[in-house]
Amino acid sequence: MLYESIDTAAINDEDLPWVPFAPYSNEVFVKYIKCDPVRGETITLLKSPAGVTMPKHHHSGTVIVYTIKGAWKYLEHDWISKEGGVVFETAGTSHTPLALTEYGDEIITLNIVQGDLLYFDENDNICAIENWKSGVERYLAYCKANGIEARDITSFAA
Repeated sequence: MLYESIDTAAINDEDLPWVPFAPYSNEVFVKYIKCDPVRGETITLLKSPAGVTMPKHHHSGTVIVYTIKGAWKYLEHDWISKEGGVVFETAGTSHTPLALTEYGDEIITLNIVQGDLLYFDENDNICAIENWKSGVERYLAYCKANGIEARDITSFAA
């Protein structure tokens, strides 16, 4: 059968670089694990120093965030996601993420994002759109600028 020839993908953390999440922040880094053009999905790790507030953004699709290290919250909500916490975000919602200082010096999260993230400026005007395509472009540009052999992060092959 055709589907039996598809290999399972295994990706090791150290095989992928931490990419600065510029122009939004030079303190926040993203590790692109997969950027799927078919589903419009990105799977990333995000690392931020505690105390950093990221720009407000709107999700066109669903988002699942697993907190690996530290703690964070949205300014618009009362809950806090600590190590081991899982956040399920509703499609069509807007939030402002804050990395909390009282739980360590940095946060690391695993993020599964469907669709676009629309970033807002201080006047609530859309200033950027992030999705699988912008993730691939940022990853490839970073690899090229730093002499790193880029991997195909759009396919299911390892």
